[in-house]
Amino acid sequence: MSVTVGAIGSWFVEIDAAMTALPAQLEQAGPRGDFASVLHQAVAILDAGPRSANASASTTVRSSGIGADQAAPTSSDGATNGGAAVSEAEKFLGVPYVWGGDSPSGFDCSGLVQYVYSQLGVSLPRTTYTQVKVGAPVASLTQARPGDLVFFAGSDGTTTAPGHVGIYLGNGKMIDAPYTGTAVQVQTVSAAGAVVAIRRILPATAPMSSGPMDVQASATPASTGPVAVPANMAPFFVAAGARYGISPTLLAAIARQESGFTPRAVSTAGAQGMMQLMPGTAAGLGITPFTPAQAVDGAAKLMSGYIRQFRSVPLALAAYNAGPGAVEGYGGVPPYPETQRYVAAIMKTLGASA
Repeated sequence: MSVTVGAIGSWFVEIDAAMTALPAQLEQAGPRGDFASVLHQAVAILDAGPRSANASASTTVRSSGIGADQAAPTSSDGATNGGAAVSEAEKFLGVPYVWGGDSPSGFDCSGLVQYVYSQLGVSLPRTTYTQVKVGAPVASLTQARPGDLVFFAGSDGTTTAPGHVGIYLGNGKMIDAPYTGTAVQVQTVSAAGAVVAIRRILPATAPMSSGPMDVQASATPASTGPVAVPANMAPFFVAAGARYGISPTLLAAIARQESGFTPRAVSTAGAQGMMQLMPGTAAGLGITPFTPAQAVDGAAKLMSGYIRQFRSVPLALAAYNAGPGAVEGYGGVPPYPETQRYVAAIMKTLGASA
């Protein structure tokens, strides 16, 4: 069976949401003693497994709003658009507000935004005053599209460093996690106060994103087209991407460039494993580079740090290849032919320019 990494990721999200909701559902079932049906629904998600890839290889997401599977909205050029962010955000309606929360067990406003976009393979900063610097500006609410981020000064921010953010739905409404004592909800934009900024993350690629290209799982890696990974390795990229807020596509592109998905690869410089980590680096990360799951996890952790440090995927790739010191020293991609070819090749795979 061939499944997309996106399908596996959606399955993980469904499992997480089901397990999060299970205690409350069992408590509600107590008076009527209907525990069996609640447990059956939860187990059914595990039994179902990820959805098979269809002929068009379109990613499917579950819309909790209508309880049906839908193809992720796409723009005319095939990139995931802002409608996918809306569909993802709808899954978390009713999740309680938790200050500092960034998971389905509880969200604050920027934690919700970061988590929603991470499920689409877009890595965003954690706070409102850094998120407001990502993407492209939108001049006014009349020009805003579903999926755009709408910012407000809030009680703990300013016009230039906003304290609140929501995901625009259209028609003057947004999804947000307002404040303690509330939950993720739909409300009018005007209810949150004056809009101080609007940023468009999708379909344009965000500065910190590797791009929303799908990663196709298959028996053998492909040399061209979509990034293809061995089917048994696909979950490693999804899990590491979700853990560190990194696109699974980016991680798969690195693995293909580094080793062609060869777990026992060793370079002439001594780099080891599928992700070609130096022994000292691997030891510092506490992982075994020849174990694929650990190698991908270690690479995701490294790339997450480099993206936060340099706020650019090409620069993060350069740091992965040549070291962060070289990127800092040259103030950009170092003038090493190998590093420049490396960055250009991966960015081309991702459908972006370096």
